[in-house]
Amino acid sequence: VQLVESGGGSVQAGESLRLSCAVSGLTYSRYSMGWFRQADGKGREGVAALNSDGRTSYADSVKGRFTISQDNAKNTLYLQMNSLNPEDTAMYYCAARTGVRVAVTVILFHPYLFGYWGQGTQVTVSS
Repeated sequence: VQLVESGGGSVQAGESLRLSCAVSGLTYSRYSMGWFRQADGKGREGVAALNSDGRTSYADSVKGRFTISQDNAKNTLYLQMNSLNPEDTAMYYCAARTGVRVAVTVILFHPYLFGYWGQGTQVTVSS
C-alpha cells in the first residue's frame, strides 16, 4: 500500500485547503483511512477517520470545519479544511489500515492501529 499526500500550503486564518491522499495497492474491501497531524514538539493526533462502511469520526477541535471523504473511482482520500486557524498548523499525514474492523471512533485515537502511512504534507496557517 502506498499513500501520497498533496495539497498542503501556507494560508491565512479563515481560509480553506483541501488535502488529497492518492492510494494505491489497497485491495481489501474492509479498510480504514485516517488523517493525522503532528505539530512541532507535539505528538501525533487524529484529525478524522473513515471506515469502509462509510462511518466517519472527527476530533473535537475540527468538528464542523473539516470533512473527510473518499473518491473510490479515483482511489483518493480527501480532507476538506475550512475556517483554518493557527492551531491547525502541522504536518498532516494520511494513513490506512486493513484487517479486523475497529470502530471509527476508536481508531481516531490510536494511530498505532494504522499500518500504512504517507510522507506528510505541511499546513501552515498564519494569523
